[in-house]
Amino acid sequence: MRIELSTDTVAGAVAADALGADRIELCSAGALGGLTPGPGLLAAVLSRCRRSEVHVLIRPREGGFGYGPSKVDAMLADVRHAVRSGVVVGALTAAGELDRPVLADLVAAADGLPVTLHRAIDVCRDPVAAVEAAAGLGFRRVLSSGGAARAEDGVPVLARMVAAAGDRLAVMAGGGIRPHNARAIADATGVRDLHAAPRRPAPAAAPSVVDYGTHALLDEDAARGLIALAHPES
Repeated sequence: MRIELSTDTVAGAVAADALGADRIELCSAGALGGLTPGPGLLAAVLSRCRRSEVHVLIRPREGGFGYGPSKVDAMLADVRHAVRSGVVVGALTAAGELDRPVLADLVAAADGLPVTLHRAIDVCRDPVAAVEAAAGLGFRRVLSSGGAARAEDGVPVLARMVAAAGDRLAVMAGGGIRPHNARAIADATGVRDLHAAPRRPAPAAAPSVVDYGTHALLDEDAARGLIALAHPES
């Protein structure tokens, strides 16, 4: 199996790299489901991570996956800037189908490097049919929970997606993947790529009159457990 860890911090990416993750999905604002990381965060991670591939999430805002022309232009610029190991993108039409023209342009902007279709596929009307469309568009893999909140609840659909994909692209299971359920999900679906975003609360900051919120750190224990399942020899 191959393990992809999602993180929105330099420290998390460095830890994932040191632990031996196959891929790092780099984003910002993990609490919002992940947004496009800024150039400073991307540069800092790329300069420090030597073992793991770094794939950059391209998502210009929270709240759905339908994008107008200005957002598409921003996504294309971000893809061209971010590409080094790969990018993670997604876009849907108002009818809940893959937005094929937008996605074709994003794949082209990646200029031959691997592109992952993110969990926008999970809100498609038919995730299995979307796998067929993604393969035709040139995606290398799709990230999915099988249309459920958690991958372990979407096992039947994930298995159908794996069958539909064949050897044209990889289906990567994501959504609540942890050491205690990873092997069972892989065995039940046939996936060989697992995506996880294990996080733990950061130490509490000093009290302040203004609440600036909290942030989370990579849960290194969970990450280590997943990597040990996939690479017991490491």
